[in-house]
Amino acid sequence: MARIDAHQHFWQFDAARDAWISDDMAVLRRDFLPPDLQALLQHYGFDGCVAVQASQSETETDFLLELATQYDFIKGVVGWVDLRAENLGERLAYYRRFAKLKGFRHILQSEADRALMLGPEFRRGIAALSQHGFTYDLLILPDQLAYATELAAAFPNQAFVLDHLAKPLIKTGEVEPWRRNIQVLAAHQNVVCKVSGLLTEADWHNWQPTDFRPYLDVVFDAFGPNRVLFGSDWPVCEVAGGYSQTVSLLKDYLGSFSRTEQARFWGDNAASFYAL
Repeated sequence: MARIDAHQHFWQFDAARDAWISDDMAVLRRDFLPPDLQALLQHYGFDGCVAVQASQSETETDFLLELATQYDFIKGVVGWVDLRAENLGERLAYYRRFAKLKGFRHILQSEADRALMLGPEFRRGIAALSQHGFTYDLLILPDQLAYATELAAAFPNQAFVLDHLAKPLIKTGEVEPWRRNIQVLAAHQNVVCKVSGLLTEADWHNWQPTDFRPYLDVVFDAFGPNRVLFGSDWPVCEVAGGYSQTVSLLKDYLGSFSRTEQARFWGDNAASFYAL
């Protein structure tokens, strides 16, 4: 049994690069590095984490890999590479040299072309990932779920993980059509789901634990206990509560689950998916 935080970030704050950190997220405008997270992981009994890219450059990938060589508790890295590049095969062959590099992610949620993932160049990149044994993190919004389903169907041998439940509209309490689209995506067995980023989709200052239950019910029912992974989304979760609230919220929700199911959620599924 391993306890793994399958989704968190590190950065040395750069105002130009990190322009996505708006004024109302000012708490994030500083460096967040492994020593900051290590104490939290130890306090909540986690054995390690997966560090996920936050900016889109190979410099970011290399930065995370360097941290992973320095800190053993960073068990895996999800980096960035240009999936549409002509020399992608060469870049993936290079990155295969790093045992802790598990997969890649592109910030699809911010693309003007909402169906970018279905373009021929992007699809060629996804095909190359499976050939090299890399996973792919789907960072999307609810309006992109149908495209993600089409992508997952086209590449049944590629391991996908949906980040942050595709960011449902928790703040306004909307469940449909997100629920139906999640169910369709979850029918593809090559897709798992990170239960992460919950707090930041709610009313940051006034959320209640009951706000999340409809969304958690959908995801746990659709994906089942073998295909859900815990992720804190630290430090981003700090804008709406923090690490302790994230853990306690999910611990309470899982209270009726079996010990085996809880163990899978808190780390075993992540260890399996990312081959940690």
